[in-house]
Amino acid sequence: MKKLIALLATLILSSPAFAADNACMTQAAEKKLSGAAQTSFVRKCVVDGCEATSQEKKLAGAAKNSFTKKCLADGLILYCEKQATGKKLSGAAKTSFMKKCQSGN
Repeated sequence: MKKLIALLATLILSSPAFAADNACMTQAAEKKLSGAAQTSFVRKCVVDGCEATSQEKKLAGAAKNSFTKKCLADGLILYCEKQATGKKLSGAAKTSFMKKCQSGN
């Protein structure tokens, strides 16, 4: 079990979405954004990072769409998880928050 958790952590921490999420959170903090402005900024920043990475990898068509969708989901889940932890949410409240946060509504 510990090996599985370590492997998952390594995969998440090495993903482009994680790097974009951390950079986006840093930029949002520097701009002193909070609430909806922070969420909007981080979402756009993660999207832009995923798009840039797909262009660097010279992806096109279905491969680009698949990569961008996964990259965006990974980046937003990390951001939303940080927000839920900060709000000390658990159970159904956390589930509801995570779903709403990831959908952008």
